[in-house]
Amino acid sequence: MSRLVALLATLLLAAALPATAVLAAPPDARSIVVSDAWTRPTAAGMPMGVAYFVVHNQGKKADAIVAATTPAAAHVEFHRTTLDGGVARMRPLGEIPVPAQGKVEVTPGGIHLMLVDLVAPLTAGARVPLVLELRDAGKVRVELAVENRAQ
Repeated sequence: MSRLVALLATLLLAAALPATAVLAAPPDARSIVVSDAWTRPTAAGMPMGVAYFVVHNQGKKADAIVAATTPAAAHVEFHRTTLDGGVARMRPLGEIPVPAQGKVEVTPGGIHLMLVDLVAPLTAGARVPLVLELRDAGKVRVELAVENRAQ
């Protein structure tokens, strides 16, 4: 009888753990949604790739992407492309602000992520894991679709 009680207690505890994990997540983590995540294919020997996506912050507090990692590259950098006297210039960013109840578009010709020192070429049709780390919301896992887009 005591073995049955111990088994039932263990099962109840195991069933409660996933609910506890969800409740323990930062409240802002559920307010961050990433959509349209993609990257371009790269040629063999090409050391860098790019990442694009849209981050929606449905929360009432502004946040910022402060870091990003992917197993596809040695490290990830944030950049912004601007036009200066008709010349496109790429400047590093320390973070990417995400406004409260707003969005930020990480797109070609604007803010983008550079995937530096690629481990292997990015091939069309593949999926590339990317983890975005936000100051308040924590880590958000994303999959980049490797696509040939005109944009």
